[in-house]
Amino acid sequence: MTQENIKQLEKELWDSADDLRANSKLTAAEYKDPLLGLVLLRFAQNRYEDAKIEVEKNLPINPRTKKKRTATKNDYAAAGSIKLPEKAKYDYLADLPDSEDRADAINNAMKLIEAEYPDLAGILPKNYQEFDDGLLRGLVRVFNSDAVRHAKGDVFGRIYEFFLMKFSMQGAGAQEGGEFFTPPSLVNLIVNFIEPNHGIIHDPACGSGGMFVQTAHFIQNTENKAVNEAITVYGTELKSNNAKLAKMNLAIHGIDGKIVESNSFYTNPHKLNGKCDFVMANPPFNVDKIDAKNKFLADDERLPFGVPLTGKGTISNGNYLWMQYFYSYLNTTGRAGFVMASSATDAGHAEKLIRKELIETGHVDCIVAVSNNFFYTRSLPCHIWFYNKGKKKKNLNKILMIDARNVFRVVNTTINDFSDGQLRNLTTIVKLYRGNKKAVKAATVVYQETLMAYFEKLNKSHQLLIKEIEEARAELKLDKRLKVAAVTFKKPTTTEQATKTFKQFEKPAENILAFIVTIKKEIEGVNKIKVKKKKLTKEEASKLKLLKEKASKLNRPLKKYHLEITESLEDTKQAISDWGDLVSYFPEGEYRDVEGLCKVTDLEEVREQDYSLTPGRYVGVEVKVDSDFDYKGRMKEIHSELEVLNKKANDLMGQIQKVKL
Repeated sequence: MTQENIKQLEKELWDSADDLRANSKLTAAEYKDPLLGLVLLRFAQNRYEDAKIEVEKNLPINPRTKKKRTATKNDYAAAGSIKLPEKAKYDYLADLPDSEDRADAINNAMKLIEAEYPDLAGILPKNYQEFDDGLLRGLVRVFNSDAVRHAKGDVFGRIYEFFLMKFSMQGAGAQEGGEFFTPPSLVNLIVNFIEPNHGIIHDPACGSGGMFVQTAHFIQNTENKAVNEAITVYGTELKSNNAKLAKMNLAIHGIDGKIVESNSFYTNPHKLNGKCDFVMANPPFNVDKIDAKNKFLADDERLPFGVPLTGKGTISNGNYLWMQYFYSYLNTTGRAGFVMASSATDAGHAEKLIRKELIETGHVDCIVAVSNNFFYTRSLPCHIWFYNKGKKKKNLNKILMIDARNVFRVVNTTINDFSDGQLRNLTTIVKLYRGNKKAVKAATVVYQETLMAYFEKLNKSHQLLIKEIEEARAELKLDKRLKVAAVTFKKPTTTEQATKTFKQFEKPAENILAFIVTIKKEIEGVNKIKVKKKKLTKEEASKLKLLKEKASKLNRPLKKYHLEITESLEDTKQAISDWGDLVSYFPEGEYRDVEGLCKVTDLEEVREQDYSLTPGRYVGVEVKVDSDFDYKGRMKEIHSELEVLNKKANDLMGQIQKVKL
C-alpha cells in the first residue's frame, strides 16, 4: 500500500469513527482507549494471519508421527505476532449476530489475550459495555472493510499513531505539565539526528512510546535486520493511562520492551546508568514541587553535576534534573536527543552552573530552536538538545547551532509541523557537520525520486481528466476554448525543471474553471432574455439546455480532479520549495554556516556568550538597510497596491461562488 493510500485510509477511518462518536454521548477521552483497543484487535488478527503462513511452513515434522507439531506462542512471537484464541479474533467479533452481546464478547476477547500474554495484564480496555450497541456495531464495521482486512505490513501501526495524534489534537489524553503524545515532526527530527540503530534505547518519560515506534521505523528503513534483534527498549512513565498506551503501542508494532509505571524523579527502575546507546525523550517541562529533601535525590548517581537548588534549598524547576539523567544514562559513545523548554538554554543561577559543566564536557552536540505551535495542546516554542559522547575529535569542542524557528509548514491556524523536505534539510545539515560529504547529493536523489512519484500521481489524474474532457467535447460539441494539454515530464535535474513541470499540472483546472465561467455568463445572458420575453424561442431554449449540459458535464470532472490533485499539488510545491532551500543553503554540496539558520560554534565563543545555548545568539540574522530608500513612500504604495489586490480577490471570489463545483 502506497504512502498516499495509507494517508487516505487513515483519514477515512478517523472520519468514520469520529462521526460515530459525535453522534454519541461520549467525550473524546471516554472514547479513546476502547477505540484504540479495537484497532489493536483488528491489527492483531491481520498480523496473526500473515504469521500463520510462515509458522505453518516452518513447523518441524515429528519423525514418529510424520505430522507437524502444533504451533505455540513462541512460534508466533518469532514471526512477529501473538497467537490469538479463536474468540479473540476480529472476524469472530465482526460475524456475531445482533442477538449476541457484542460488548461482552469484546471484553472477553481482551481478557483472553491478557490471559495468554501476562505482560498485557490489566492493560487492554474492557469497558465496552459503556458503548451502546449501535455505536459498537458501527465501529466494528469501520475496521472490517476490505481495505482494512487486507492491510499488510505496519499499516495498522501507522493508523494507531494517527489516531493517537488526532486524539491529542482534541485534548484527549494530554498529561498535566506535558504531552502524552509527542508530535511526529519532533520525534522524527530526534531519530534522524541520533540514528538509533542498535543497542539499548531508553526513554525515562516515554508517554505513549512514540520514540520507540519511530526508532523501529528507522531501523526497518535503514537496517537489514529485525527490530527486536537490533534494539532493546526501556521506558518509564508516571501516568498510569499513558503507560498502558505505551504497552499497547509496542504490542501493536511488535516491539519487545519493558515499560515501568514510575516517577523518574524519585526512582531509577531500569538501572541503566552508563549503559544506553541512545536516549530520547520529551519530558514534562518546568515541573515544580519536586521534593528536594527526598533521600533518593540526595544520593542519585544520575546527577553528576549536582541538584539545581535555589537559595531556599528547593528545586523550582525539574528541567536540569532531566538533562542530567539523559546525560548519565549514555555509555561512552552514546547519543541523546530530547525536547526541552526554550527557557533552559539561558536559565541562570544553579541551572547555569550545571549547563556550564555540561558544555565543558564537550558532549553537547547540537541545539535546535523550534517555533511555536508544534504541540497540539499548547503553543509554546521549544528547543531540541543533542548530546554525543562519541563525537569525532574535530568536533569535540564544537556545537552545531540551528535556528529553525522560520522552518515550518502551516497545518492549520493553530498547528505547525515540518514537511518531509524540511526534515531532510535539517538532517542534511547535521550530516554535513559530522563530515558526510555526500549528504547533499543523497538528499537531492531523494528529492528527484519524490518529485517523480508526485508527477506520476498527478499525471494519472491528469490523463483521466483529458479523457473525460474529450468525451464531453465529442458529446457536447465543445469548442477549442477548452484546452487541456497532455503533460510530458522526466526526472528533474534542477529545481527550475521541477517548477516548469509543476506549472503544467496547475494549468488544466484553471482552463476548465475559466471555460465554465464563460458558459455561466452565456446561461445568464439567455436567462435575461427569458425574463424579458417571458418565453424563449425553440432555438433559445435548445441553446440554454445545451449550455446547462456543458456546465454540468464539466463540473463533474473538474470537481473530481480537484479532489484528487489538491493535496498532491501542495505536496509537490512544498517538495520543490524545500529542494530549492537545500540548494541555496549548500550550493557547493559542503557544509557552510548559513546566516539566520546554522552555525558551528566553538566552546570559546559559548564562554563569551556566558554559556548561553540559544541558537539565535550565534547564527545571526541578515538585515540590510538602505539609507537612501524612501520607506514611508513605499509603505503608501504598498497600501494602495493592497487595496487593488483585495478588490481583485473579491471579484474573483464572486465569480468562483457562481460556479457550482
